[in-house]
Amino acid sequence: MSKSDKKFEKALEGKKIPILTLDNQWHQLVGKVEPDRQVAKLQEELNELLKRQGKARTEIRKIKAQKKKLMDEIMELAEDAASGKNKRAENKVSDNKRLIVECNEKLTEYEGEILELPGKMDQVNRELMLKTMEICYDVLKKNRADIDENARWISEMRAELKERLIRKQEQEQVNQELYTYMHNIFGVDVIDIFDMAYLNKEN
Repeated sequence: MSKSDKKFEKALEGKKIPILTLDNQWHQLVGKVEPDRQVAKLQEELNELLKRQGKARTEIRKIKAQKKKLMDEIMELAEDAASGKNKRAENKVSDNKRLIVECNEKLTEYEGEILELPGKMDQVNRELMLKTMEICYDVLKKNRADIDENARWISEMRAELKERLIRKQEQEQVNQELYTYMHNIFGVDVIDIFDMAYLNKEN
C-alpha cells in the first residue's frame, strides 16, 4: 500500500463504506471510465468473499437443522437404548452422537469463517474504493485540462469570428458604396455591361 493510500486509510477510519460490487451506482460509475485490471481483480476477489459468506450462512442453517434432527432422534430412542435390550437403538444413538460431534466441528469452522470474512471484505472493499477514486480523479483531471484547453480555443475562435464578422460587414459596406457611386456616375446600362464582363469572369 502506498503512502497516499495509508493516508486515506487513516482518514477513512470509522467511515462506513457500502459493499461496492453490490452497489448499482458503483457499477455505473466504473462503466464511465476505461476498464482497469486491478479494479477487475479486486471486484472478483470481493465477489468471491461474498459467495463464501453466503455459502457459510447457508451451511450453518443446514447443519443446525441436521443437528436438531439428530438430537430429536436421540431423544426418541434414549429409553430403548438405555434399556440395553435394543441394540439397533443403541447403534443409532451412537451414530447420531458421532454425527453431532461432526456437525459441531463443521459449525465451529463455518462460524469462524463468518466472523473472519467481514474484516477481509472490508479490507478488499476499501482497496477497491481507493483504486476507483484514483481512476476517477485521473479522468476528472484529464477532462478538466481538456475542458480548459477547449474553453481557450473557443474564446480565441470567438475573437477571430468577431473580427471576421466586422471585416465582412466593412467589405460589404465598401462594395455597396462602390456600386452606388459607379451606378450614379456611369449609369445602369454601362454598369450592366461591366457586370457581365467582370462578374461572369469571377464565376
